[in-house]
Amino acid sequence: MRAARVVSAGKWEMTRIPIPKTGRGQVRIKVMACGVCHSDLFIASGGAGDVFPRVPGHEVAGIVDEIGEGVTRFKLGDRVGMGYFGGGHCGECYDCLHNSWVTCKKVGGCGVTYDGGFAEYTVAPHDALAKIPDEIDFLQAGPFCCAGVTVFKSIRDAGLKGGDLVAVHGVGGLGHLGIQFARKLGFEVIAISSGDAKEKLAKELGAHHYINSSKLDVVGRLQALGNIKCIMCTAPAKEAVEELSKALGFNGTLLLLSIFSDLSVNPMQIITKNQSIVGSYSGDSRDTEATLQFAANQNVRSMIQVYPLEQAEECLKNISQARFRSVLKIGEF
Repeated sequence: MRAARVVSAGKWEMTRIPIPKTGRGQVRIKVMACGVCHSDLFIASGGAGDVFPRVPGHEVAGIVDEIGEGVTRFKLGDRVGMGYFGGGHCGECYDCLHNSWVTCKKVGGCGVTYDGGFAEYTVAPHDALAKIPDEIDFLQAGPFCCAGVTVFKSIRDAGLKGGDLVAVHGVGGLGHLGIQFARKLGFEVIAISSGDAKEKLAKELGAHHYINSSKLDVVGRLQALGNIKCIMCTAPAKEAVEELSKALGFNGTLLLLSIFSDLSVNPMQIITKNQSIVGSYSGDSRDTEATLQFAANQNVRSMIQVYPLEQAEECLKNISQARFRSVLKIGEF
C-alpha cells in the first residue's frame, strides 16, 4: 500500500509497505481521507521522541475493511473515524473508572505509537473508532476527529447555559469550528481576531458580534457586550490571551485549547469574580462520535483544502500558511 512515512526526525519518504493485519480487538480501516494537524508536524520533527519509522496522521476517515477477533461493535463496510485518542484504554485505572479514557496511561496515540492515516490502510484498537453519520463525507469527517472534538467537547462540558455570552479568540483551524459549535449550542457568540478581514466570515459562521483585537480598548469593548461567561482561546497568542482574560465576567471560564509557554493572570480578579482557568485535552472516541453526530444534525462544516497523499510532506511543512484545515484525499469515493 502507499504510505507517506517519516523514517527519522524530519526525514520523509513516499513508499509502499505491506497492508497491516488485525489482531485481537483491532479493526483495519481502508483510509479514504486524513486531516493534517499541527501535532503531526510536532511528531514528525521528533517532538514525541524516537518513534520512527512512523506513518503520521490522526484525523482518519474511512471504511472498516477487516475485523479482528472479539470485536462486535463494528461490521465490514462501516464508515468510521479516528482521532489522536488511539484506543486501548484499560478500563481499570483511576482515570478510566472516572470516565476519562483519554488520560489512561495504557492508551496509545494514532500516528505516534502505531501507524496512522497517511496511508491507504491503518489498524487500530476498536475503542479508538467512532462511527461517521452518512450526512458527513470523508473529507469533512477527518478534521472533526481532532479539531472538531477538541472544541465541541470543551464547550459542551463547560457548564454553560443557553444564551450565555461566549467569546471565541481566533478564527482559524479551531476557531472557525468553535464559532459554529457555540452558535448551534445556543450561545451568544463573539468572534475575536486581529484586523477586520475575518469579520464577514465570522458572522457567516454564526458570530453575533465581532471584535477587532488590534484596535484600542479591546477589554472595554468586550465588557460592553455583557457578562462574558467563557472565552475560548484557540490561537497560540500568549499576550493576547492575557489581555482578553481581563474581560472575563463573573463566574467566567478562560478555556485554553492552544499551547504556549506560560500565562500570567491576575489572581485577585480570578478570586473576586469566581473565575476558572480550564484546559481541555481533546476527547475519546465517544466524544468524537458525539461531535460527528452533532455536526451532522446541525450542519456544522469544516473549511478545508484538499491535497493528494503524495503531497503530505509539503502540506505539513506549509501548515502555518494553511487556511483552516488541510485534508489528504487517499481513497476513491
